[in-house]
Amino acid sequence: MGELGFFTGDDRVELIRGELVDMNPIGVSHLNCVTRLNHKLVEQSRGRYFVSVQNPVGAADDSEPQPDFSLLRELPNPGSSNPPSSETTLVVIEVSDTTLAYDRNVKLPLYAESGMPEVWIVDLKNKKVEVHSEPSSEGYKATRVFASGEEVESPTLADLSVPVDEVMA
Repeated sequence: MGELGFFTGDDRVELIRGELVDMNPIGVSHLNCVTRLNHKLVEQSRGRYFVSVQNPVGAADDSEPQPDFSLLRELPNPGSSNPPSSETTLVVIEVSDTTLAYDRNVKLPLYAESGMPEVWIVDLKNKKVEVHSEPSSEGYKATRVFASGEEVESPTLADLSVPVDEVMA
């Protein structure tokens, strides 16, 4: 639809369960968190994974959500017509300022159903990070919540840890 001119480069939409959904504008707190977290993730990657920022992932045949981050096993193939899938995605991260309910109730179940190994929801308002792992068709079986003063630890990527206080805006 973008190629046919239905959208401009400024339109922020994502495909969720066959429907195009408008995405909220990015606020300053969100921007600051994404910038800080991007720096930390790239710094810690050391070639073990690739950091993709605000790009779509293939979560199902009818869904291409655009998380704030996806940590990928390999660089996306430039010749592919599909975004990275759950087979090549290690961690998905959503930064939630005004979208917390949507991220938890719509996107998180979609990620679990598609087998995304791990999802972080960075809750800016409450200054917490939820880490969901062990996906199943009913949702994620394991959830840990990290608060101020703690370090987020990934159950999927050994040696990936991020201090909560360093990414909060």
